[in-house]
Amino acid sequence: MAQYDCLLGRTTDAEFPTSPAPDAASLSAVIVRTCQGCMTGFTAMDILAFWQVVDDARNQVADASDGEALAERCSALLATRPSGDILAAQQIFWDLMADSYRYDLWAAAYLINGGCSDDGFDYFRGWLVMQGRAVFEGALADPDSLADLPAIRAAAADMTDIDCEDALGIAYDAYRMATGEDMPQGAFSIRYGDPGDGSAFEDDVMARRLPKLVALFGG
Repeated sequence: MAQYDCLLGRTTDAEFPTSPAPDAASLSAVIVRTCQGCMTGFTAMDILAFWQVVDDARNQVADASDGEALAERCSALLATRPSGDILAAQQIFWDLMADSYRYDLWAAAYLINGGCSDDGFDYFRGWLVMQGRAVFEGALADPDSLADLPAIRAAAADMTDIDCEDALGIAYDAYRMATGEDMPQGAFSIRYGDPGDGSAFEDDVMARRLPKLVALFGG
């Protein structure tokens, strides 16, 4: 009965009389009116919806390689959704960041950017999320697959860094756009697991595990 507390606690005898029994139309009106506030804790934002937002943003910007424009578009799309969805998107984003906090991927970022600090790895993974689900999951399955991406090959030719710091704030910025307020403290959590074997950064290990990236960037 806990799920009906919104009705039992928020209606009066006048609104929801027990005798005579209300007709179906009256009962439906009461349920809709009294449960509107109860629905604020529900969200339609899940991992698939999040990836759809990223895909939509990539399709709507003039240049999907422009990280700043892409992050701004993601924020604008998220800002059209209920605040609960935006908070859920923040958690999903940082879950993805935690899932990708791995030494083998960090070694790939190290090769691609000619070095990679803690912050730099955050920005690299932000860029990776902004590439969409297929690229993100492909990189986690095989970091060397990044060498097949046109953006990575262009970076090798132009000697430019691959990163997107703005990606880290897409949900935060969306929340401010939608509500005019800062995201509440403690609205999300970050959980990092075991990043793996630190030997991933050794030259012989990179040559064995990341041969295409080594060939591209001369690691």
